[in-house]
Amino acid sequence: MKATAERIEKNTVLLEIEVEAEKMDQAMDQAYRKIVKQVNIPGFRRGKAPRFMVERYVGKETLFGEAAEIVVPEAYTEALKETETEPIAQPKIDIVQGEPGKPLIFKATVEVKPEVTLGEYKGLEVKRPSTEVTEEDVNKELERLQNRHARLITVEDGEVQNGDTAIIDFTGYVDGEAFEGGTAENYSLTIGSGTFIPGFEEQLVGVKVGEEKDVNVTFPEDYHAENLAGKPATFKVKVKELKRKELAPLDDEFAKDVSEFDTLEELKNDIRNKLKQTAEEQAKAAVENGAVDAAVANATVEIPEVMVEQKVDQMLNNVNQRLMQQGINLDQYFQYTNSSVDEMRQRMKPDAEKTVRNELVLDAIAKAEKIEASEEEINEELKKIAEYVRQDVEIVRKTLELQGEMGHIIQDIVRRKTVSFLAENAKVIEDTTE
Repeated sequence: MKATAERIEKNTVLLEIEVEAEKMDQAMDQAYRKIVKQVNIPGFRRGKAPRFMVERYVGKETLFGEAAEIVVPEAYTEALKETETEPIAQPKIDIVQGEPGKPLIFKATVEVKPEVTLGEYKGLEVKRPSTEVTEEDVNKELERLQNRHARLITVEDGEVQNGDTAIIDFTGYVDGEAFEGGTAENYSLTIGSGTFIPGFEEQLVGVKVGEEKDVNVTFPEDYHAENLAGKPATFKVKVKELKRKELAPLDDEFAKDVSEFDTLEELKNDIRNKLKQTAEEQAKAAVENGAVDAAVANATVEIPEVMVEQKVDQMLNNVNQRLMQQGINLDQYFQYTNSSVDEMRQRMKPDAEKTVRNELVLDAIAKAEKIEASEEEINEELKKIAEYVRQDVEIVRKTLELQGEMGHIIQDIVRRKTVSFLAENAKVIEDTTE
């Protein structure tokens, strides 16, 4: 097989591919063996007619077309490897020469990855956030533990305070009319949680158990129900019951109740260590992200729209999978949120374009620096996948190979190594701002 590649436009390559006559003859034999089992030719049992009779019955063009369908995909894939062409869309195939006994010549016009012009990507300044853990940070975490393990006690005669859980009945009115979905009984609302319409919770502070109050709010302009968006509303609310958190004192008994530690000091040390570890991980991620952002900012690349749309498709699929784990699908989600797939695609586009740009620049840097995935790294990644899906690692490898996913696994490893390379070669400046 012979293959040549010519860039005819910015992101379009024309491949001219020639397949030997001998290979086409073999494909014609394969096509004959397939078609002879599918046609009934008078005077012959199905599958027993000689090739010349099949050619006469269905036409040489049909037989040749079937042979081309066998040869072209394989030859095209081989040509991509030979010419190091990276397609981003399906090719347009044109047969130039297709006669029995002669080489098959065809052209494939395909949109390819854009060329990346790299700028400086080593020695770039990036900020590393502080990893200092203060006593205040530890105390805040202790407060969260206190709140998480607090008891809810019923307040018989009291006023609503921030942080309380109020059991309320309410009916909402717009233009003097009760609206659909605006009525509830025994609704549990944590005051200060920000889960209700802005301004609603604050107006309940000071209301006593058993009292009623008119709460006046305005629906946000981007409210999911279009008939209510931006409109003023009045909610007639009755506070039926009030529950308040009772916090346990911070002492050794508290530490024993909420952890495996015997003393409060041991618990505080554990919290401090975990906060430090989290801070170190966040700082590492910040340096890596900063190094990538700086390298991408210095590079020049034009992103084809098809790559952005493909990334959006991938992001949508990820969202759908997460929703299905929660027992709903995308259609139900759009119904609940009064939105559409087109609106979601539009929201996803900026992130999709940024991701594609980052990936293209990382791939270009990996190529320039000859960063590759070692067999050991690939095996380690397969081992992690196998442990996650609880399958034998060799079964996972074969499955991924059959699905054509091994290339993506290797690509992910290379990109991660490239990110590490950029971070290791960056000029890291400690961020002293609070």
